[in-house]
Amino acid sequence: MKKILNSTIHIIVLFCSIGLCSQEFEGSWTGGIQGMPLVFEISNTEGNYTAKMQSPSQSKSFLPMDTATVEGNKITLVLHAYKIKYEGEFIDGKIMGTFSQGVGSAEMNLEKKAREELTPNRPQEPKAPFPYQVEEVFFTNPKANNIQLAGTLTIPRDVKRPPVLILISGSGPQDRNEELFDHKPFLVLADYLTKNGVAVLRYDDRGVAASEGTQKGATSADFATDVAAAIAYLKTRKDINKKQIGLIGHSEGGLIAPIVIANNQKDVAFFVSLAGPGLRGDQVLLSQMRKGAELSGAPENELDFEMNLMDQLFKKIIASTDSSNEALQKELQIMMTAAATKAPAALQPKYSPSFITAMTKEFSNNWMRFFLTYDPAINLQKVTCPVLAINGSLDYQVLSDSNLSGMESAFLKVKNEDVTLKNLPGLNHLFQNAKTGSGEEYGQIEETFDPVTLQLIGSWIKDRFN
Repeated sequence: MKKILNSTIHIIVLFCSIGLCSQEFEGSWTGGIQGMPLVFEISNTEGNYTAKMQSPSQSKSFLPMDTATVEGNKITLVLHAYKIKYEGEFIDGKIMGTFSQGVGSAEMNLEKKAREELTPNRPQEPKAPFPYQVEEVFFTNPKANNIQLAGTLTIPRDVKRPPVLILISGSGPQDRNEELFDHKPFLVLADYLTKNGVAVLRYDDRGVAASEGTQKGATSADFATDVAAAIAYLKTRKDINKKQIGLIGHSEGGLIAPIVIANNQKDVAFFVSLAGPGLRGDQVLLSQMRKGAELSGAPENELDFEMNLMDQLFKKIIASTDSSNEALQKELQIMMTAAATKAPAALQPKYSPSFITAMTKEFSNNWMRFFLTYDPAINLQKVTCPVLAINGSLDYQVLSDSNLSGMESAFLKVKNEDVTLKNLPGLNHLFQNAKTGSGEEYGQIEETFDPVTLQLIGSWIKDRFN
């Protein structure tokens, strides 16, 4: 699920000469947010600034920023595709500022130095040569302008026409390995399952890596058509069992899978939900925001103010089904601007006009409007195939007890008799053994995927389809 950043921003005012500050912005700057390092390379050619950004724990590549604007001792960097904005001020040799992505915002200060490249230890990451067939595949989605999606299909060598799983990633642009913080959970999962007799198809999300298309304007329902296209492709293969095609959905993927199943009942033989939501989107996101703020140590008065504000905004969004995105954004801006005047003193600087604009734009886009108003029970009640639904007890993004209860209620209504629901102790949203479940731990933990959970998934499938 999308991660919400919570922070109190302190405004520091310091003046310096325009010439000095402009020169000081050039170079390599390193900072971090919630344990994730970020690097900005800033260049100046005859007064025209350009910049690029790297998230070393997620990718070795640099992303070019769309704009880099310097005004005196202040700099603004914007990357539209990922809804990223950094606003900073040059103070005593550092850039002190605020990083925002979508609706999240937090303080982030930069030091002028190149980041030391450290290779994190990821002992579970499988390495070639693999004891199974590995094939690069491509398939087309006719419901999305015939975009071509690229993926990897792994097939056991010693199993004739094995069951096959499609892996469906969580929210945001994800590659076929669902790579983040140098972890590749889908690679680890595919490797384990293929070694244990199950073929696996994992693919780059639309607009990511080798896949065509764009995420802009797309909703979970649109992404469901990509999965349906993957099913159609697998049905053309002669080396897998077409009657034993299953779906594994992580986080938002666990919401997408039932949409696919509801529309393709005869084509999906089983479903594994990894931290999938069982409640309407607004309930999932409110609980995520509250738990995330609690883990970051937010004071109670600030927490109460922001949760009440988010609740009011979400109710407005849910009630505004007939409004255009632009009209809804204007209404939300009015609400947030009025509410900001009543915020606790420490939060007042956070609710700047630019922050309110960015936040309301994010809340009024197609993906968020769909997510907040969508109730998974609608399609979970149509799932009659065998289901394994698991959540980690320390998951702060999709809270385990409430979402598993929501799933259970839906499956009881459809009278699905082959449903296994498990709350796994000590695991976070990525199914790592964790201490608190905070997102700050994701990159710090060496383990990519709990081995016991891998065995649970493999055994559950084997008991039914091998």
